[in-house]
Order: sequence, then structure tokens, then C-alpha cells
Amino acid sequence: MHIHILGIGGTFMAGVAQLARAAGHHVTGCDSGVYPPMSTQLEAAEIEVVEGYDAAQTAFEPDCYVVGNAISRGNALLEEVLEQGLPYLSGPQWLAENVLQGRWVLAVAGTHGKTTTSAMLAWILEDAGLSPGFLVGGVPVNFGVSARLSGDTLDSPFFVIEADEYDTAFCDKRSKFVHYRPRTAILNNLEFDHADIFPDLAAIETQFHHLVRTLPRNALIVSNAAEANLERVLARGCWTPVERFNAPGGWRADGSDVEGSLHLLDDDQLIGSTHWDLSGAHNRSNAVAALLAARHAGVPLARGLAALSRFRNVKRRLELCGTAGGVTVYDDFAHHPTAIATTLGGLRSKVGRSRILAVLEPRSNTMKLGVMKDLLPGSLADANLVFCYAGDLGWNVAEALAPLGEKVTIEHDLGRLVAQIAYAARTGDQVLVMSNGGFGGIHAKLLTALAATTSAQEMVGQKGGE
Repeated sequence: MHIHILGIGGTFMAGVAQLARAAGHHVTGCDSGVYPPMSTQLEAAEIEVVEGYDAAQTAFEPDCYVVGNAISRGNALLEEVLEQGLPYLSGPQWLAENVLQGRWVLAVAGTHGKTTTSAMLAWILEDAGLSPGFLVGGVPVNFGVSARLSGDTLDSPFFVIEADEYDTAFCDKRSKFVHYRPRTAILNNLEFDHADIFPDLAAIETQFHHLVRTLPRNALIVSNAAEANLERVLARGCWTPVERFNAPGGWRADGSDVEGSLHLLDDDQLIGSTHWDLSGAHNRSNAVAALLAARHAGVPLARGLAALSRFRNVKRRLELCGTAGGVTVYDDFAHHPTAIATTLGGLRSKVGRSRILAVLEPRSNTMKLGVMKDLLPGSLADANLVFCYAGDLGWNVAEALAPLGEKVTIEHDLGRLVAQIAYAARTGDQVLVMSNGGFGGIHAKLLTALAATTSAQEMVGQKGGE
């Protein structure tokens, strides 16, 4: 079958493309401005990508068009597909019918931590020899790709999927995850997000309950009991056993970021421990969810803990980009205030009293609408200095970040922003760049600027000593 994917550059749709290619289909696609890591993965899979959405692409005559949720009415190619009555499906529907059907699906849902928890879960299953297929919203370092059909065991029934609550497509406004019909479901947390499609938290809770309604009686829900919003979802009706974590007297995790330790506890009873590379209480909580979900698939907790000692996180999750002039630069996908706060908190516990320079691009649709702007100052509390790229936002960034006082710098020009950060940085500083996009390649530009600034300072110092 030949499928042509509209919006192939998105993380999810690029994953669908790779799975379809691995299943033996002829895959082509189109998008605007595809960038790494998805562009490199598509190239490696030998998938042809056309720039733009010209209606002339119907000349490819695919058997089916798979339409991503970023494609809206008015898109030239979509309009041509509709006018000619050509066959099309949403990405989640194609995935459900062609990949997930008949498999043991392990789905990870939640406002935060979906990608990391999905990657942890896939790795635990892989390390245990279960060779799962997976599709996650990032690139797990252990695997090097965001999606695969299966591992060495080609008939493995297990498939781990990041279960996104964002809408499915222009023609299907249900959340993506209602298509997946999991046998194991993690409900990690639940907050208001995606203000461009959801009017309020109650609307998101309804979608989560739609997911709960799809689970059979012999499935398992692993749910964060510390999240009142999730408890409210389950109270609306649940027909599946629930195993809770972060509940008083139940499953939880402890540990030290300085020591790199992770302890799994049931009430106050120590079940097991391991050493790992991740930091932050949020990641320890993610680990508990992944361990319990993996146990449902047959992996003992001790085996899961051992696997986590070999887990190497996900690209763009507190990922070290490099060091220049004694300044360390990290990249992170955080864009929601809660994710910003937890990422900063994790880095703070790791680096102690070292200065943290937070660099933020409010780029998500919710951020662009300004819905979360009042929460930003509090989320950035752990940073010593804050640099915000205002870009073309429709709200007053200076006014929103005014509570941060003199520690905040706002720039509308990326070059000037890089120069400001390089000028302010000192040896021993930690620079944390946060954006859900490419951020104009700021990471490499910043490392270059830091190196140049250090070199210039050294030259001045040498001249002063002559």
C-alpha cells in the first residue's frame, strides 16, 4: 500500500511514517520546514518528504492519505483530497487499524511526563527481552529512534505508545488516545493545557474518561493518586482494576539526585533500589508508573529497577548540549509552567548552588494564547537569571514577568538574546534552554558565543598583563 502523509514532520506523524515503512508500505509525505530529529529519521528510513502542501501532490496517486492533526480546512492538498473524494484517515485511526490491532498496547497518558515515562516503559520491556514496538514523542537515547514496529522478536505482542490527549484530526475532535484501546494504561497527571482546543479542564477530564471507558475488565490502570483531577475522572465510572501510586501508604519513590539513587517503596517498605542518570522527584514518580505498568506485562519489579540503571533518558529532556567557557548548556522540551518548574527543580537539586540561567521560548499554542502567562514567574523561581524570547507573542511578556524584577531579560531578536546570555554567563553557570521547537538553533549559537566571549576575555586579560 502507498500512503501519503500530510504533516509528516510532526513527532507523532513521523513515527507513524516509520512504522508504516517498517511494515512494508510505500510511504511519502509532505510538510513545511521539517527539522531534526524527525527530518533525519525520515531520511534514514528512505521516506520521501515534499515541501509544502501543493494540491498537485494528488498526482502521486497513493492508496490512502493519512492526515495529521496540524492540517486544517483550507489546506490546499486537503481540499483537493476532499473535492476528489479520495480515501483518507487520521494518523491515530491508521495506527489503530494497521499496527495496534491484536497487540498488548501499553499507553501512557498525562499532561506531563508522557514521553519520558513511555521511553522508560519501552526500555524496561526491551531490557527484559520482550522486544516491544513503540511510538513516543521524542527520541529515547537507548533506542535512537522515536518509533519502531518491534525489536528482534518480530512477533512481540507488546507496543508502548505515548497517549496524547490532543485532538485526532480536522475530522475527528476526540483525543488521539481514544483510538488505542490499551490493555495497560498509565494516567500520570492531569492539568489544563492545549487551550487552543479545550475550553477548560472539565473538557480534558471528559476525554480522559473516554479513554477509561475503552479499557476492558482484564486490563490495568496505573494512576497517580496525588492528582485530584485523575481521581475525579475515575470517579465518573471505571470498569478496570486500578493500581495507584503516590498514595499515602502505597507505591512511591524516594532517592537522591546528588547520589543518583532511586528507591522503590510500598508504604515504608523498601522494595528495591538502583542508581540511574535522571534527576527530580517528577522522574522518580514517572519511574514508579513505568515499573508498575511493566509488571503488568510480566516484568518483575527487581528486573525493572535493574533496567532503569541502564536507562539513558530522552533527547531534549535535560539533555547536555555542551560546555563552553566553563558554562554548561542544557536543552529541554519544557513549555508548560508545571514542566518548567519541575525541570528547573530537577536541575537545581543536581547542581546545588551553581547559578542557573533559564532561557525560555513561549512557543506552544497555549503559551501563544497567553493562558498560562500568570503562572510563569512562579515556575521560574529556581532560576537565578531568566531570558525570554518574546518573538511575535500577542501578550505583554514584560508585564507578565514583571514579578521576577531585575533578574529577567526580554528580547524580540534571537541574536541579541544570545549576546545577552553570553555576556551575563560566568564560569560554573548552568544554562537551561526550554522550548517545544527548534528555537532557531539557539543551542549551537549560544555555545559559539560563550566560547568567543571567553576567548575575548582571555585576550583582554593577556594584554592587561603585558
